[in-house]
Amino acid sequence: MARYTGPSCKLCRREGCKLFLKGERCTSGKCAFDHRSTAPGQHGAARKKVGEYGMQLREKQKTRRYYGVLEGQFGRYFEMAEKKEGLTGENLLIILESRLDNVIYRMGMAASRKEARQLVLHGHFTLNGKKVTIPSLLLKAGDVVAVKESSRDSEKIKALIEGLGTQVVPKWLDVNASAASVKVLNMPARDDIDFPFTEQLIVELYSK
Repeated sequence: MARYTGPSCKLCRREGCKLFLKGERCTSGKCAFDHRSTAPGQHGAARKKVGEYGMQLREKQKTRRYYGVLEGQFGRYFEMAEKKEGLTGENLLIILESRLDNVIYRMGMAASRKEARQLVLHGHFTLNGKKVTIPSLLLKAGDVVAVKESSRDSEKIKALIEGLGTQVVPKWLDVNASAASVKVLNMPARDDIDFPFTEQLIVELYSK
Protein backbone atom coordinates (compact mmCIF):
# COMPACT_ATOMS: atom_id res chain seq x y z
CA MET A 1 0.00 0.00 0.00
CA ALA A 2 1.38 3.42 -0.97
CA ARG A 3 1.85 6.15 1.63
CA TYR A 4 -1.11 8.51 1.98
CA THR A 5 -0.46 11.90 0.34
CA GLY A 6 -3.85 13.57 0.80
CA PRO A 7 -4.88 16.22 3.37
CA SER A 8 -3.68 15.32 6.87
CA CYS A 9 -6.75 16.85 8.51
CA LYS A 10 -8.94 14.35 6.67
CA LEU A 11 -7.27 11.54 8.61
CA CYS A 12 -7.98 13.26 11.93
CA ARG A 13 -11.61 13.74 10.95
CA ARG A 14 -11.90 10.10 9.91
CA GLU A 15 -10.54 8.89 13.25
CA GLY A 16 -12.54 11.41 15.24
CA CYS A 17 -9.56 12.86 17.12
CA LYS A 18 -6.47 14.99 16.60
CA LEU A 19 -3.52 12.91 15.44
CA PHE A 20 -1.13 15.90 15.53
CA LEU A 21 0.09 15.30 11.98
CA LYS A 22 0.85 18.95 11.14
CA GLY A 23 2.96 20.09 14.08
CA GLU A 24 2.16 23.45 15.67
CA ARG A 25 -0.82 24.02 13.40
CA CYS A 26 -2.67 21.27 15.28
CA THR A 27 -2.44 23.21 18.55
CA SER A 28 -3.28 26.59 17.03
CA GLY A 29 -6.60 28.16 16.13
CA LYS A 30 -5.94 27.26 12.50
CA CYS A 31 -6.50 23.55 13.08
CA ALA A 32 -9.23 22.42 10.66
CA PHE A 33 -10.38 19.68 13.06
CA ASP A 34 -11.48 22.31 15.58
CA HIS A 35 -13.88 23.76 13.00
CA ARG A 36 -15.02 20.58 11.28
CA SER A 37 -14.63 17.32 13.16
CA THR A 38 -17.17 15.17 11.31
CA ALA A 39 -15.92 12.27 9.21
CA PRO A 40 -15.12 13.16 5.58
CA GLY A 41 -17.49 12.28 2.77
CA GLN A 42 -21.10 12.97 1.85
CA HIS A 43 -22.47 11.01 4.82
CA GLY A 44 -19.74 11.90 7.31
CA ALA A 45 -22.05 13.83 9.60
CA ALA A 46 -24.59 11.00 9.82
CA ARG A 47 -24.72 9.06 13.05
CA LYS A 48 -23.74 5.46 12.50
CA LYS A 49 -23.75 2.59 14.93
CA VAL A 50 -20.22 1.18 15.12
CA GLY A 51 -19.93 -2.53 15.77
CA GLU A 52 -17.18 -4.44 17.55
CA TYR A 53 -15.14 -4.97 14.39
CA GLY A 54 -15.55 -1.31 13.42
CA MET A 55 -14.18 -0.17 16.78
CA GLN A 56 -11.20 -2.51 16.49
CA LEU A 57 -10.46 -1.40 12.94
CA ARG A 58 -10.68 2.29 13.80
CA GLU A 59 -8.29 1.84 16.74
CA LYS A 60 -5.78 0.09 14.49
CA GLN A 61 -6.08 2.78 11.82
CA LYS A 62 -5.80 5.56 14.40
CA THR A 63 -2.61 4.08 15.84
CA ARG A 64 -1.11 3.39 12.42
CA ARG A 65 -1.82 6.91 11.20
CA TYR A 66 -0.61 8.55 14.42
CA TYR A 67 2.83 7.01 13.93
CA GLY A 68 2.76 7.28 10.12
CA VAL A 69 3.24 3.57 9.54
CA LEU A 70 2.21 1.61 6.44
CA GLU A 71 -0.20 -1.32 6.70
CA GLY A 72 2.44 -3.98 6.04
CA GLN A 73 4.86 -2.43 8.53
CA PHE A 74 2.18 -2.31 11.19
CA GLY A 75 1.41 -6.00 10.70
CA ARG A 76 5.09 -6.90 11.07
CA TYR A 77 5.36 -4.83 14.24
CA PHE A 78 2.37 -6.70 15.65
CA GLU A 79 4.07 -10.03 14.91
CA MET A 80 7.20 -8.78 16.70
CA ALA A 81 5.08 -7.67 19.67
CA GLU A 82 3.45 -11.11 19.93
CA LYS A 83 6.84 -12.81 20.21
CA LYS A 84 8.04 -10.59 23.06
CA GLU A 85 7.34 -11.24 26.71
CA GLY A 86 4.59 -9.18 28.28
CA LEU A 87 1.34 -7.76 26.92
CA THR A 88 1.19 -7.73 23.13
CA GLY A 89 -0.62 -4.39 22.93
CA GLU A 90 1.90 -2.61 25.14
CA ASN A 91 4.78 -4.23 23.27
CA LEU A 92 3.35 -2.91 20.01
CA LEU A 93 3.20 0.68 21.25
CA ILE A 94 6.73 0.45 22.65
CA ILE A 95 8.02 -0.78 19.27
CA LEU A 96 6.30 2.11 17.51
CA GLU A 97 7.73 4.61 19.99
CA SER A 98 11.25 3.28 19.44
CA ARG A 99 11.26 4.08 15.71
CA LEU A 100 13.99 6.53 14.69
CA ASP A 101 11.58 9.05 13.18
CA ASN A 102 9.49 9.06 16.38
CA VAL A 103 12.56 9.57 18.58
CA ILE A 104 13.65 12.54 16.46
CA TYR A 105 10.15 13.98 16.75
CA ARG A 106 10.06 13.35 20.51
CA MET A 107 13.44 15.05 21.02
CA GLY A 108 12.08 18.21 19.39
CA MET A 109 14.06 18.19 16.15
CA ALA A 110 10.92 18.04 13.98
CA ALA A 111 7.44 19.53 14.16
CA SER A 112 5.86 16.23 13.11
CA ARG A 113 6.82 12.64 12.45
CA LYS A 114 6.42 13.29 8.73
CA GLU A 115 9.03 16.05 8.93
CA ALA A 116 11.27 13.77 10.99
CA ARG A 117 11.08 11.10 8.27
CA GLN A 118 12.05 13.64 5.62
CA LEU A 119 15.05 14.83 7.64
CA VAL A 120 16.25 11.25 8.11
CA LEU A 121 15.78 10.41 4.43
CA HIS A 122 17.84 13.47 3.50
CA GLY A 123 20.70 12.20 5.63
CA HIS A 124 20.77 14.85 8.36
CA PHE A 125 21.32 12.42 11.28
CA THR A 126 23.80 9.90 12.59
CA LEU A 127 23.11 6.86 14.77
CA ASN A 128 25.98 5.98 17.10
CA GLY A 129 28.31 8.05 14.91
CA LYS A 130 27.25 6.59 11.55
CA LYS A 131 25.05 8.26 8.95
CA VAL A 132 21.54 6.86 8.91
CA THR A 133 18.78 7.27 6.29
CA ILE A 134 16.16 4.72 7.42
CA PRO A 135 13.32 6.35 9.44
CA SER A 136 11.87 2.99 10.51
CA LEU A 137 15.00 1.78 12.32
CA LEU A 138 14.13 0.55 15.81
CA LEU A 139 16.38 2.01 18.49
CA LYS A 140 17.48 0.37 21.72
CA ALA A 141 18.73 1.57 25.09
CA GLY A 142 22.12 3.26 24.78
CA ASP A 143 21.68 4.41 21.18
CA VAL A 144 22.66 8.02 20.42
CA VAL A 145 21.12 10.01 17.58
CA ALA A 146 22.76 13.28 16.57
CA VAL A 147 22.52 15.91 13.86
CA LYS A 148 25.26 15.33 11.29
CA GLU A 149 28.04 17.92 11.46
CA SER A 150 27.76 18.88 7.80
CA SER A 151 24.03 19.51 8.19
CA ARG A 152 24.41 22.12 10.93
CA ASP A 153 25.13 24.88 8.40
CA SER A 154 21.60 24.56 7.00
CA GLU A 155 19.36 27.43 8.13
CA LYS A 156 16.46 25.04 8.68
CA ILE A 157 18.55 22.69 10.80
CA LYS A 158 20.00 25.63 12.76
CA ALA A 159 16.49 26.82 13.61
CA LEU A 160 15.49 23.35 14.76
CA ILE A 161 18.61 23.01 16.93
CA GLU A 162 17.92 26.38 18.56
CA GLY A 163 14.56 25.05 19.69
CA LEU A 164 16.04 22.02 21.45
CA GLY A 165 15.56 22.00 25.19
CA THR A 166 12.42 24.13 25.05
CA GLN A 167 9.99 21.22 24.62
CA VAL A 168 8.89 18.58 27.08
CA VAL A 169 10.87 15.40 26.34
CA PRO A 170 9.87 11.90 27.52
CA LYS A 171 11.88 10.69 30.51
CA TRP A 172 13.27 7.74 28.55
CA LEU A 173 15.18 10.18 26.33
CA ASP A 174 18.08 12.45 27.28
CA VAL A 175 18.50 15.45 24.98
CA ASN A 176 21.85 17.27 24.78
CA ALA A 177 20.92 20.61 23.20
CA SER A 178 24.52 21.81 22.81
CA ALA A 179 25.49 18.62 20.97
CA ALA A 180 22.16 18.44 19.09
CA SER A 181 21.81 14.83 20.13
CA VAL A 182 19.53 12.49 22.04
CA LYS A 183 20.35 9.32 23.95
CA VAL A 184 17.88 6.51 24.52
CA LEU A 185 18.21 5.91 28.26
CA ASN A 186 15.82 2.96 28.29
CA MET A 187 12.87 1.64 26.37
CA PRO A 188 9.62 3.53 27.01
CA ALA A 189 7.04 2.14 29.40
CA ARG A 190 3.30 2.17 28.69
CA ASP A 191 2.85 5.07 31.11
CA ASP A 192 5.26 7.16 29.01
CA ILE A 193 2.86 7.11 26.05
CA ASP A 194 0.32 9.82 26.75
CA PHE A 195 -1.90 9.49 23.65
CA PRO A 196 -5.23 7.74 24.43
CA PHE A 197 -4.75 4.39 22.70
CA THR A 198 -6.87 1.33 23.47
CA GLU A 199 -4.33 -1.21 22.28
CA GLN A 200 -6.40 -4.20 23.42
CA LEU A 201 -8.79 -3.50 20.54
CA ILE A 202 -5.89 -3.91 18.09
CA VAL A 203 -4.93 -7.22 19.72
CA GLU A 204 -8.52 -8.42 19.40
CA LEU A 205 -8.60 -7.40 15.72
CA TYR A 206 -5.46 -9.35 14.83
CA SER A 207 -6.63 -12.32 16.90
CA LYS A 208 -9.66 -12.94 14.70
